[in-house]
Amino acid sequence: MSFPALAFVDLETTGATATVDRITEIGIVEVDESGVCEWSCLVNPGVPISGFIERLTGISNAMVAQAPAFADVAAEVKARLEGRLFIAHNARFDYGFLKNEFKRAGQVFGATVLCTVKLSRKLYPQHAKHNLDSLIERHGLAVSSRHRALGDARLIHQFWQRIQVEIAPELLADTVKALTARPNLPAGLEPAMIDGLPEGLGVYLFYGENALPLYIGKSKKLKTRVLSHFAADHAAAKEMNLARQVKRIECIETAGEIGALLKEAMLIKQLQPIHNRRLRRNDELCFWKLVETGPGEWRPELARADEVEPDQQTNLYGPFKDTREARRVLTELAKPHQLCHALLGLETAKSGGSCFAYPLQQCKGACVGEDPVQSHSARLMMALSRHRLASWPFVGPALLREGDEVHLVNNWRHLGTAHSEADLHALLELSVPLFDGDNYRILLKALDRMVPLSTDRAFQP
Repeated sequence: MSFPALAFVDLETTGATATVDRITEIGIVEVDESGVCEWSCLVNPGVPISGFIERLTGISNAMVAQAPAFADVAAEVKARLEGRLFIAHNARFDYGFLKNEFKRAGQVFGATVLCTVKLSRKLYPQHAKHNLDSLIERHGLAVSSRHRALGDARLIHQFWQRIQVEIAPELLADTVKALTARPNLPAGLEPAMIDGLPEGLGVYLFYGENALPLYIGKSKKLKTRVLSHFAADHAAAKEMNLARQVKRIECIETAGEIGALLKEAMLIKQLQPIHNRRLRRNDELCFWKLVETGPGEWRPELARADEVEPDQQTNLYGPFKDTREARRVLTELAKPHQLCHALLGLETAKSGGSCFAYPLQQCKGACVGEDPVQSHSARLMMALSRHRLASWPFVGPALLREGDEVHLVNNWRHLGTAHSEADLHALLELSVPLFDGDNYRILLKALDRMVPLSTDRAFQP
């Protein structure tokens, strides 16, 4: 059987993260009607190669010191890959690195991709392992220079040659077709736009006919997540309606998941996409605040989020999306803790009279003097304890670093994301934003990764 022109590709890199690490070597085996052509090139990554990577690949900083940067060989790499089926082992890794390098060089790269890990799993399901070492042993592949780009590209080509002999042509053709099939895209979306999507972390925006987005989402695997919307559009009316309107996709890559979550929340609040329901701007956000009205007597008062000063976060409980939710939560807490609805401000009792819950034995009688207010206050604090706003544990701002990004945070407010010391100083000059409940929940989960600004130089070499 015949296949289109092929390119067996392997890369060596400074690490495993395509958005942060860089390529150190490229190996390509081109196969077409003319025969087989091999090409490889060392690449100066512009960043140091660690001792671990040097021991693994044998590529040292000295070896790449005089090598061209990727931008200098981008045209040749693109010419060798263009119009060919891109075949690699764990292809998402190699394809992702190349797309990111082309992007840094100001170019867009896209190809039809076949992963030989997935291909091996489909063709040889009886085997548990499908890494390159397992394929070498199982298929008797001849190793020339393991963990060097051209050497590993040759191994992938050998595996391809083996399966031409071992697998029935119809089965191989059907399997390759299934693994390289393009998704069913919306009619208004150009396939080239999908090819240009990044593979890693970040935020994606779906646009229709105008400049305002229809939908904003985030994912650890942007391209996979975007395509999942269109794969499900036949089964879900919401997805079908969205897919029908999409004309353009924009992606914003981030260095980490916290950055993606923060960016998603910020963009949804700013742009208010019609298909998003979560994370939308909320001007009614509020807290319960405990106020001491007498010796040992504490009562809840509603406080709007925009009325709470950044450094005045004690005795706050919430946040709640609006006063209705705040009152509902307090009402639900009152019954199991036998709290008085009148003292809680949930109802108004007649002078000298009891609250509505007292005759039902759901109130211990603080409203009629049978329950000491100090005891009532203690139960109130216990009831609200799981809703208490966490205290900001730092004196001043803190940093949360992800890759080459640093998030600046103070009193649970996300002040912004910096990529340099200059960015960081500029953020410190900005006015403090209002409290945001979504950001609070995101940042609270990442608290153990924060460090005080005063003890850390954010962008120290």
